[in-house]
Amino acid sequence: MLRRRDMVLGMAGAAAAGGPGRAARAQGGAPAPGRGWPDRPIRWIVGYPPGGASDTMARLIANAIGTRLGQPIVVENRPGGGAVLASELVARSAPDGHTLLHSDNGMLVYNPALYQRLPYDPDRDLTGIGFIGRWPLFFVATPESPYRSFAELVEVSRRRPLTYGTPGVASPHHLACEMVKKRTGLEATHVPYRGGPLAMNDLLGGRVDLVVIDTSTGLPFVRAGRVRVLAQLGDRRSDQLADVPTLAELGHAGAVAYGWQSLSAPAGTPAPVIARLNEELVRAMGTPELAAHTRNIGVEVVNMTPEQFNAFVRGECEIWRPLIRELGIRVDG
Repeated sequence: MLRRRDMVLGMAGAAAAGGPGRAARAQGGAPAPGRGWPDRPIRWIVGYPPGGASDTMARLIANAIGTRLGQPIVVENRPGGGAVLASELVARSAPDGHTLLHSDNGMLVYNPALYQRLPYDPDRDLTGIGFIGRWPLFFVATPESPYRSFAELVEVSRRRPLTYGTPGVASPHHLACEMVKKRTGLEATHVPYRGGPLAMNDLLGGRVDLVVIDTSTGLPFVRAGRVRVLAQLGDRRSDQLADVPTLAELGHAGAVAYGWQSLSAPAGTPAPVIARLNEELVRAMGTPELAAHTRNIGVEVVNMTPEQFNAFVRGECEIWRPLIRELGIRVDG
């Protein structure tokens, strides 16, 4: 799994994903790119409520890109149904570069395995513009907990029932922990919350034994000394948690997971438009404001071309969809 991830992140020549149906529609009605694009405000669709990590990142990037494109980028929050509503909206939009999707693992990778039926097909109806960054995940417990390492956590879990909290059902955190349980023998029952802060509050209140959290939400608790970090799930140590081992280092080579965010468009969006948006996305992520923000919340910025990003998504699908089906995790009954 580690080798596959390293290969995918470094790929430079894979073909971009794009559905034939969408491409045909684009040929029939999409305006030719060039000086005429964009000719009106761009809609940036976020599938989550205002104020969260996705919304904040989208607004920072959109502001940086919009000034250079000469048209405002309007961020629209369309929460609901595991971001299915937002994904469908963009998937059904005209592929003309004026409607974009703030995408992530769930929309592009997990949902086809979590839902029996979807009103959109991410493999056919959406295509990648570029990668924003990946959010390292890690296990935390209270400083008073009886386990000081991941090995001790697994040992305790086999003697008495444990519970673990996450920001929600089918979140990267939830799926990561279920994968870790399968790979390591950890035994714990999932307790979903409506967001990471609520999970962390219940951890500190003693109502859950441990939490799988991301750097954006978890680092303030770590910096304040309010939690003990037992292990992280990245393929390498986060710069913000340099003294905490990864599960791979502890002998669990397959236990690697991240949350990640990206930018996508309707399949069939003209290649020059995709290329320009990718160029501006990469530039925006390198601005002082975005660099400071990502560094503060522990996000690992990874620049990819559209082709590299589409190849990365295909690699993620090969890993996670079979695993989700094997684990039997569903969100629609």
